[in-house]
Amino acid sequence: MNLSEKVVLVTGGAVRLGRAICLELAEAGAKIFCHYHSSGNAALSLKQKISANGGSTHIFKCDLSEAKAPQNIINEVIRVFGRIDVLINNAAVFYKTPLGSVTEKDWDAFNNLNLKSAFFIAQEAGRHMLKQKAGKIINIGDASAVSPFPAFIPYSISKAGIIAMTIGLAKALAPHIQVNCINPGTVVLPESMSEEDKIYALDQTLLKREGCAEDVAKSVRFLLEGSDYITGAILPVDGGRQIR
Repeated sequence: MNLSEKVVLVTGGAVRLGRAICLELAEAGAKIFCHYHSSGNAALSLKQKISANGGSTHIFKCDLSEAKAPQNIINEVIRVFGRIDVLINNAAVFYKTPLGSVTEKDWDAFNNLNLKSAFFIAQEAGRHMLKQKAGKIINIGDASAVSPFPAFIPYSISKAGIIAMTIGLAKALAPHIQVNCINPGTVVLPESMSEEDKIYALDQTLLKREGCAEDVAKSVRFLLEGSDYITGAILPVDGGRQIR
């Protein structure tokens, strides 16, 4: 896929991985539709940064926990740009939930935002892509989907669902639409993580160092620009954590 003038929706695109993905794809000439919820200032600065470099960006605030959010987001993409060529399902919530302290509220938070909203946005986007007979969807999973973190079990389960969703969508939307997943790991560690936990996380990788958001963004760009013959793939970008 040539990304020039293509319309790309990135959920949770204002900060961290999402921001890096927006900047990378804007550099390739894509028109960026950045969804955000609470990061209004960051979304505005992203828009200004891309515009300063001659790019096109539309920012849109929406709470993905609302039932009509997927339809509202896709409708807005179509209203603004007239089409959707790429969906990057990136928005997610992540926090520690040690076994014994997990509540039903925690369970619902992870699965509603990380998995349910991602599926229904993909379903809406897929509908339009099928009419075009072209499009790509990339879901951002996590290394914990394959090797669950003991203190993050509900989160890990929601990301394991992303893998099943990716493979299912790849089959259902073939042959015109390619659907893939990237599993980051030990990339852009949370600022709230203790030094002890950071040391442990880095030790779980083969490369013994932290990855950066750009590592993920460049992998996204490869799956979009580098090949149109990859679908249903789960790409680890985790410094070798999965095979350690």
